Amino acid sequence: MRPTRGLPRGRAVPVPKYRRRIKLIRPGLQLRLTGVFVGLLALGLLLQAFVFVRELMSIAALLPSDGALVVNELQRTVLSVLGISLAVLLPITAWIGVHVTHRIAGPVHRIEGFLRAVARGERPRDCSLRKGDELNELCQAVNDATQPLRGAQAPAAPAAQDARGGERAAA
Repeated sequence: MRPTRGLPRGRAVPVPKYRRRIKLIRPGLQLRLTGVFVGLLALGLLLQAFVFVRELMSIAALLPSDGALVVNELQRTVLSVLGISLAVLLPITAWIGVHVTHRIAGPVHRIEGFLRAVARGERPRDCSLRKGDELNELCQAVNDATQPLRGAQAPAAPAAQDARGGERAAA
């Protein structure tokens, strides 16, 4: 059994075999996608500020007195709130964007490396991705498509399952 960390005896959770520490596997792809997330957030905050100012200006116009005072303070207040929102939400959105795109960029990197090895005439093992990564179906389709090029390598897992199924059928 693999080692466990900091858990009481009897409540062991296995330590993951491998965790990728570098989160920017494909920086161009990941930063472009994260930029889209950040841009959409900024656009949404600006739209919200515009609607908020418009509504408060309508309310200020209805005031019998001090409407001008509200309008004067409105710009400073809205810009302050918008600045704080952007300062807090943009870094959080960028961080989440990098982590979310990591689950796509990592598999793209692995599948690309696998296909380059096949193109060089090598016979790599089947393409495999970590549990939880996106594009597992694509990885399996790449395995199926490149199987004739890689020779008659049969995946070990299906053969083991067939052997167990045959034992059950015989029992």
